[in-house]
Amino acid sequence: MKRKEIPMKEDDQIEEANQELYEHYRFVADKGQNPLRVDKYLMNLIENVTRNKVQAAAKSGNIFVNDTPVKQNYKVKGGDVVKVLFEHPPYEFLLVPENIPIDIVYEDDELLVVNKPAGMVVHPGHGNYSGTLINALTFHFENLPKNSSDRPGLVHRIDKDTSGLLVVAKTEHAMTHLAKQFFDKSSTREYVALVWGNVDEDEGTVEGFIGRHPKNRMQNTVFEDESQGKPAVTHYKVLERLGYVTLVSCKLETGRTHQIRVHMKHIGHTLFNDERYGGEKILKGTTFTKYKQFVDNCFKILPRQALHAKTLGFEHPITGKWLEFNTDIPEDMQKCIDKWRDYAKHRDME
Repeated sequence: MKRKEIPMKEDDQIEEANQELYEHYRFVADKGQNPLRVDKYLMNLIENVTRNKVQAAAKSGNIFVNDTPVKQNYKVKGGDVVKVLFEHPPYEFLLVPENIPIDIVYEDDELLVVNKPAGMVVHPGHGNYSGTLINALTFHFENLPKNSSDRPGLVHRIDKDTSGLLVVAKTEHAMTHLAKQFFDKSSTREYVALVWGNVDEDEGTVEGFIGRHPKNRMQNTVFEDESQGKPAVTHYKVLERLGYVTLVSCKLETGRTHQIRVHMKHIGHTLFNDERYGGEKILKGTTFTKYKQFVDNCFKILPRQALHAKTLGFEHPITGKWLEFNTDIPEDMQKCIDKWRDYAKHRDME
């Protein structure tokens, strides 16, 4: 007896189609978001995406606002949840374990502390699908717990060209316990940065709401009120004055994307050689050719932003013991600091 085919209802067809799609991007529009076409909104937030790709996604019904498919001219407003779905899983979820050496500072059954070199991306993402710290971690460690973004072991992150310390969870309990410490601001994170200019105050605090720059989608910026961005607090202290640059310590209360880079630029002291925020230009100093050559040499020695995650402290998730780790400033950054120290000494003698 031939089985009778029962046509699917339209809602069921949509549901089945959605089960075959994978969420690639999800954004929640800030409260103060001015109405903006969804294609332009996504262009501002997704790195290296083309307008054609965004419009094609809208045409195929793969852009959703508040779980409803929208056309490219839909106006995004504050509080909207915008998702982009595609038929293949995001590359960052297709994790390929890679035999990449890891500099492990500390390890036990619950966690490990890693000293990440500059140039290594922490987790796979657009344009960086291999060679990341997570590719290395999944090779060396099995069954790492996933965080809220489905990234194995990752409690927090630092930028690709920032060097320094990260804690990685090896168990579900450690992931939950450590993530709560970062959320509650009970962990400690201290960075060392070389910034342009002579910082006026010996120490201070920068506060402001950090969010996506309205005109340059590759940057974040500080908003004076809470209508946009998320609250961020950075405490800084001058370690050494080196003439046209200053070596500072920065302690984080919050952990926003590019927080130190954005906050230091906000107070007029962009990180040395931070290309994304304009620090790869000579922002302080003289017009002499010799000085320009000197700075260019410093840029070559340190071809990245001068930022190192030096100290990390937290409570052990099982023993309750306070653990604190320090790591030396890496060679490229130290050589650059030494050159500025020597320059400042000779300049003072003139």
